[in-house]
Amino acid sequence: MDTQTILIAEDDCDIRQLLKIHIEHAGYKVIEAKDGVEALEWIRNEAIHLLLLDIMMPRCNGFDVIKTLRGKSIYLPIIVLTAREEEDHKILGLQLGADDYICKPFSYREVLGRINGQLRRYVHYNNTYDHESHTIIKNGPIEVDTSKFTATKKGIQLTLNPKEMKLLEVFIHHLDRVFTKKQLYEMVWEDTYYGDDNTIMVHISKLREKIEDNPKKPTFIQTIKGIGYRMVCYDKT
Repeated sequence: MDTQTILIAEDDCDIRQLLKIHIEHAGYKVIEAKDGVEALEWIRNEAIHLLLLDIMMPRCNGFDVIKTLRGKSIYLPIIVLTAREEEDHKILGLQLGADDYICKPFSYREVLGRINGQLRRYVHYNNTYDHESHTIIKNGPIEVDTSKFTATKKGIQLTLNPKEMKLLEVFIHHLDRVFTKKQLYEMVWEDTYYGDDNTIMVHISKLREKIEDNPKKPTFIQTIKGIGYRMVCYDKT
């Protein structure tokens, strides 16, 4: 397998250099960008496998980078770097389409663990959905094509990011089953759950916006208070 390339977009030179040293030591190729404009230029011109993205950068901030990439349906994994106290930054980053976040100050062991996990899942999804047999699963007006990694509602294509798509797949394969947040996180993110509810809540909220007629009164994905979530079988709604 060719060496995978990590793009670090971070305006703090010291942080950028330390990240580069540790990530290269782990066997990855590293490209650096000091702001969002440079990051987008690199992504246009190079094969980038994962983006490590700071939020507060000059010229073009991290939020705008995410919006630009997801708006063009570019779904390379994005890990946001944010200060521990910046709760709103974490949530907005996930809402815009980031896959994960790491709080500063961070350990480089954690950074490498998150990078390895995201790349492992990215390769797994690509391999799985390139080679699976054609399978369509329905729940009322919602259809999921697991071979194409796509979903529709009433015949209209839904624009879902990879995590939203995976959540929908889990639910539609197990109608009426109640999943805890821990179960969903470990199935979709394929990582150990440490009680971070924000990641699950944000992705459930975004998925509801795309599949529910009224996201504030969901009929498909229901919250089971104190436990988690389930997708109701359409015949019973």
